[in-house]
Amino acid sequence: MTDLERAACYGIQLMDLTTLSDDDTAEKVEALCQKAITDAGNTAAVCIYPQFIQTAKAKLAELNASNVLVATVTNFPHGNGDVQVAVKETQQAVELGADEVDVVFPYRAFLAGNEQVGHDLVAQCKAACGDKALLKVILETGEMKSPELIKKASLIAIDAGADFIKTSTGKVAVNATLEAAEQMLQAISETGGKCGFKAAGGVKSSEDVAAYLSLTESILSSEWITPKHFRFGASSLLNNLLATLNNQAIDTNSVGY
Repeated sequence: MTDLERAACYGIQLMDLTTLSDDDTAEKVEALCQKAITDAGNTAAVCIYPQFIQTAKAKLAELNASNVLVATVTNFPHGNGDVQVAVKETQQAVELGADEVDVVFPYRAFLAGNEQVGHDLVAQCKAACGDKALLKVILETGEMKSPELIKKASLIAIDAGADFIKTSTGKVAVNATLEAAEQMLQAISETGGKCGFKAAGGVKSSEDVAAYLSLTESILSSEWITPKHFRFGASSLLNNLLATLNNQAIDTNSVGY
């Protein structure tokens, strides 16, 4: 097995296979769940809007794929600073059966100098998840103009109880980058390595996957890289990883999360 094929295998097992489009339907979500089951292994999760949680749960049960988790999004994609709205959305997602909740950090308030609202939002959404769901905090790093700000936001989210910190919503001009990932992984390492990391948006190929895995190994370790701690949020990535494994041409024009 080549290094890229190995990266492709890891990438599939670490993937939150995602659809977060305005035109999503129950049928589209069911098709996504079917796609999460591959000959190279199942993806770690599917990530969908809250109104499709029960649809995804039912379809995965039908497919005997209980090891594929259901993730959803809250405070998405705007990242507003209204803590109570974010908490209510998170509570509702957990009640609907979400295994994981990806909540958007109030990054605009943070960039305006209000660090407390980010801590409060994460802490209260974590409390809303309780022991029923993991909380993944989307920092929207592409909107932060310096490594120092990315590092500071990462530390705030981790201190407030985030189970994962995630780069992006996939809805802005700049999404996951290795530069942002480095700051986030350093923050995770400096706080004991218990928080996970998710690169989302713009991860398109086996080469991209290999680069993120190499960076993570250099800061944490290869043993740290499991679905418990590491995820890729993606839609078009899966087809390209399967193409790598099957020695097929990769669609370099693919669009999506």
